[in-house]
Amino acid sequence: MEFKGVHYPKSVILHAVFFYLRYSVSYRDLEEIMAERGVKVDHATLNRWVVKFAPPIAARAQARKRPTATSWRMDETYIRVKGKWTYLYRAVDRDGQTLDFLLSERRDLSAARRFFKRAIGTNGVPDRIVIDKSGANLAGLQAVNVILKFTGNGRTIKVRQVKYLNNILEQDHRFIKRITGPMMGFKAFRSAAATIAGIETAHMIRKGQIATNGATAFQTFAELVA
Repeated sequence: MEFKGVHYPKSVILHAVFFYLRYSVSYRDLEEIMAERGVKVDHATLNRWVVKFAPPIAARAQARKRPTATSWRMDETYIRVKGKWTYLYRAVDRDGQTLDFLLSERRDLSAARRFFKRAIGTNGVPDRIVIDKSGANLAGLQAVNVILKFTGNGRTIKVRQVKYLNNILEQDHRFIKRITGPMMGFKAFRSAAATIAGIETAHMIRKGQIATNGATAFQTFAELVA
């Protein structure tokens, strides 16, 4: 990961990025916290660090996370970007382990299909997926099943539309919303997607999805850069 050209030590940058992604603080809060520790850095620079470094760290976390179960729960929640609601598609397995996530400006068949293809590409084909009563999500899964039927070994995904079975995912949404709440909305879609990728990574570490070998949460996060 490229740290050339930055005017702060790598450890300072990673501490700031991790703190923002893991705890409920605004950039101005973080600017003050850093100043208390003798590091003078403005909130705009902190924002640039998060947007630059969170996505590649998230990609490495996905590659290194522990194996997940083949029974999935999928739903979407809402994130405000530029004063408008966007849709954060998320999936966890039956044990609550994060599978994948995708921020979309629309909640429709195209977005649902894109999310399922991405999640399957990262985690493999599940045995079953539980969704809500959304017609778009059902159509997205049906489209994926058509592709699997004719390009794979004929195995398709069992679909269940049972809302109460998604309670574990509803609970998991709350952590993400608790972190994004103090951010008071995002100014740009790109920065929102980058930040959420980092928040999801910090959440995965918190849930023990990345092997720690006795390391702290921050050390585990920093090791994803190596």
